[in-house]
Amino acid sequence: MKKLVILFLAITSSYCFVSAQSEINENLFLEKVLSGNIYFADKQVVINNLIWNPHPTYKGVYLKHLIAGDDTENQLSYHIVKVDPNCVLETHLHDGKIEIHEVVAGGGTMFLDKKEINYTVGQICVIPANMQHSVIAGKDGLILFAKFTPAL
Repeated sequence: MKKLVILFLAITSSYCFVSAQSEINENLFLEKVLSGNIYFADKQVVINNLIWNPHPTYKGVYLKHLIAGDDTENQLSYHIVKVDPNCVLETHLHDGKIEIHEVVAGGGTMFLDKKEINYTVGQICVIPANMQHSVIAGKDGLILFAKFTPAL
């Protein structure tokens, strides 16, 4: 029994270390991205200098517009979306636009049409044009990259 307890403690300690290490890596990744640059043929943008814009419709949702439609002849736009803990992007759709989400921090739940998707770091979701979807951030909030084509 004593060996079993020691083994259990060793396993849970390892899990806690890996979990803490994962959170540190996640924070380091975000810190690096947010302090990076975007290079265009004719300009450079410092991501840290971009402001967090409150979403015009959804409370607790903020966007940094990394690449605007004006930068790509309206072919693509690229945004960092930050959703505060337990906040919701209500059911909506983007007329004629494909949207791609890449979860980079936190977690939550995506509802894509009638499908429920667990949003965890590393998940990517392709949202077809004109398809209803919603997102609920988890207790730690959610940060994702959102790309639109054509541009939002």
